Amino acid sequence: MEETPPQLQPQAAHASPPFPAVFTPPRALSSASARGSPTIPSPSPSGPAQFSTPPGPPVFSSPLRPAAVPFRTTPVSPQPVPFAPRTGSSSSSVSLPTSSAPHFLNGAATPHGHLPFAPPSLEDSSVDSPYVLFSARKVLKQKKLLNAPSLGFGALVSPGREVSPGPEALERDPRRCLNCGAYVNLYCDVLIGSGQWQCVICKKLNNSEGEFVVSSKHDLLQWPELASPAVDYVHSGNRRPGFVPMSDSRVSGPIFILIDECLDEAHLQHLQGSLHAFLDSLPPTARIGIISYGRTVSVYDFSEGAAVSADVLPGNKSPTHDSLKALIYGTGVYLSPVHASLPVAHTIFSSLRPYQLSVAEVSRDRCLGAAVEVALGIIQGPSAELSRGIIKRSGGNCRILVCAGGPNTFGPGSVPHSVQHPNYAYLEKTAMKWMDRLGHEAQRHSTIVDILCAGTCPVRVPVLQPLAKCSGGVLLLHDDFGEAFGVNLQRASTRAAGSHGLFEIRCSDGMLVTQVIGPGEEASPDSHETFKNDTSFCIQMHSVEETQSFSVSMETKSDINSDFVYFQFAVRYSNIYQSEITRVVTTRLQTVDGLSAYLSSVQEDVASVIIGKRTVLRARTASDSIDMRLTIDERVKDIAIKFGTQVPKSKLYRFPKELSSLPECLFHLRRGPLLGSIIGHEDERSVVRSLFLNASFDLSLRMLAPRCIMHREGGTFEELPAYDLAMQSNYAVVLDHGTDIFIWLGAELATQEGQSAAALAACRTLAEELSELRFPAPRILSFREGSSQARYFVSRLIPAHKDPTYEQESRFPQLRTLTPELRARLKSSFIHFDDPSFCEWMRSLKLVPPEPS
Repeated sequence: MEETPPQLQPQAAHASPPFPAVFTPPRALSSASARGSPTIPSPSPSGPAQFSTPPGPPVFSSPLRPAAVPFRTTPVSPQPVPFAPRTGSSSSSVSLPTSSAPHFLNGAATPHGHLPFAPPSLEDSSVDSPYVLFSARKVLKQKKLLNAPSLGFGALVSPGREVSPGPEALERDPRRCLNCGAYVNLYCDVLIGSGQWQCVICKKLNNSEGEFVVSSKHDLLQWPELASPAVDYVHSGNRRPGFVPMSDSRVSGPIFILIDECLDEAHLQHLQGSLHAFLDSLPPTARIGIISYGRTVSVYDFSEGAAVSADVLPGNKSPTHDSLKALIYGTGVYLSPVHASLPVAHTIFSSLRPYQLSVAEVSRDRCLGAAVEVALGIIQGPSAELSRGIIKRSGGNCRILVCAGGPNTFGPGSVPHSVQHPNYAYLEKTAMKWMDRLGHEAQRHSTIVDILCAGTCPVRVPVLQPLAKCSGGVLLLHDDFGEAFGVNLQRASTRAAGSHGLFEIRCSDGMLVTQVIGPGEEASPDSHETFKNDTSFCIQMHSVEETQSFSVSMETKSDINSDFVYFQFAVRYSNIYQSEITRVVTTRLQTVDGLSAYLSSVQEDVASVIIGKRTVLRARTASDSIDMRLTIDERVKDIAIKFGTQVPKSKLYRFPKELSSLPECLFHLRRGPLLGSIIGHEDERSVVRSLFLNASFDLSLRMLAPRCIMHREGGTFEELPAYDLAMQSNYAVVLDHGTDIFIWLGAELATQEGQSAAALAACRTLAEELSELRFPAPRILSFREGSSQARYFVSRLIPAHKDPTYEQESRFPQLRTLTPELRARLKSSFIHFDDPSFCEWMRSLKLVPPEPS
């Protein structure tokens, strides 16, 4: 069926920092997530240069829980595999995830392989999808408890996830229910005599025009959509007028680099180093453009050879149609393949000069908005590649990478230099609306704007965030323009992204979606095809990337009577090869009466992430964060009262043993960077929260609760609880907190030069491996015990040293291996402060701390 191209609905900007969209339908709805990724070549280690002979690969003394994210200094994003389509009658087996060699996406090991399909049985709930993660593997029939807001029911959905092998690719139109619009799937009952199939969502019968008429049920397995929970319908034609497929449309979308001209010398030198490395990392066929901006916009011309030449446009206003036309139809070359312009581009970067005037950083004029408009105008224009009278336009998504050292203070979308300006609040709101419109304009033209900021000058995040968010990009903050900035620049340019995405959610048996949080906005009714009784909830996606996920919260309208509940998630988008993809994922969950069976099926990590996203969404200001900490306290108490048991002859409640790790995850959330006071500036907190609300499950979990790994003798690593009891002076410890990875070197180990160098090199290698595929790349900091930077590390660990010895040993068993002398030294090393331990916090809520799992 032909789909109406979606029409985007711009959202009004708010004075508070913009967050990923939250969709709350009038009635209610909800659903799922995912993890996993293609195998990536191992990175070349980039440990400290002083270690000429780093130790071999890290060896773990106990299996590590998959959770952290891999990354490389020469980033390569996961490469999608071109489709190997089969027709509807192709085979009776399909590619499904199995338990062979694992690989990683944002740190989670994902099993994959090749298994023959087995028809779903009553016990098979088919919930192990790489695209969807439910908070529980079963659904409770009782409405009152299932809808309890403290625990809730929902799913994390990663519709753009790339796994290997991927879903079956079918080059034909899908069959859909004419009543509700749901897609035919493996759970549909098919009448083999007539070929009719019953929709699992609305239970109506549909005609297959005789296609599904077979002699036995087993013969239905020749249709992949009737055999696999996930399929891709592929249309390789392109609807864009004038589009001609290129030999490598994967890299045919141009990349525009926008450079701030107002940088001091030290910052500029770091930026030039990162830009040169970025240029050398690009494939030869990639097309690039370079623009710098200050009070004017300089568009660099690649046609002048060794000389640096640029056309200059005013920055105080938007570019006129005539000025853009003069650029597009002139003799200059502003977009050029890397293989043809590499020396010129290096010369342009080397020619950049530091800011010369004696003006404070925050007061310098920067026309960032006008520069983005110029880049968009050049990308949209007929970029002059004529062949036999046909205009060949770039197929893939275009990218604009903004390297910013300060706020937009000149021209369209600008704010005053000082926040003390009497009219600042109104001008900021006006600028946010303008940036929101520009972001939607970029998104309509398949252009993603990533804004990478660095330095000490405030960039006014609330103004720049709408531009990145609405175009499908990200806004990142860095300490400087050095290593982490350079890595993120490379990864931003190479990460795969689809465009024009429409995400649909359908549920059976009265299940309703109540809230969706993620990188998109609610689709308007005329942006998608509608059916007679279509109850789906539709979201217009800003971009389609595998590092994203949607948090979907759900409720039921009444008690459930059926044995199973069905959920269907469909995303339609244009992929990086410019094929139109419709990915359909259908899941079935068993319903249960018993509370114990339901609690045993709860996936605590998934439930923690969903609760975390719902909570962080409401923490838009510092005062909101304090309120949300109190909300977490009430939530944990309510879960214990509704699902736990009361201690006999006491007012204390015991937390349900099936959810033993959930309160500790929420305690980390309560005191960590998302809601706590670890991060000092509100701009930084806003950016971290925005990343968390859009992130995949694995990165979200790491940002929620850190992962602590101790380096032991012999080069092995041991994973430990993230408690301050891990701060043992004769060891090194790695703490992965998603956007930051810290390497802590004990004071005693630091005095042993050879051993400390080997330990530091091994920890650095581990940190790079943990974050090899992560976007954004985390900041990796290393420091010694007692140094000023060690506060970053200490503040993220639970202060368990305040607990009684028996509780310490119960929750941190490694403590039992220490000699009495070492334990005494460890105890004396702690500094007293007022933060409660996890056990103290639980008791303050009149709850018994759960036994460690």
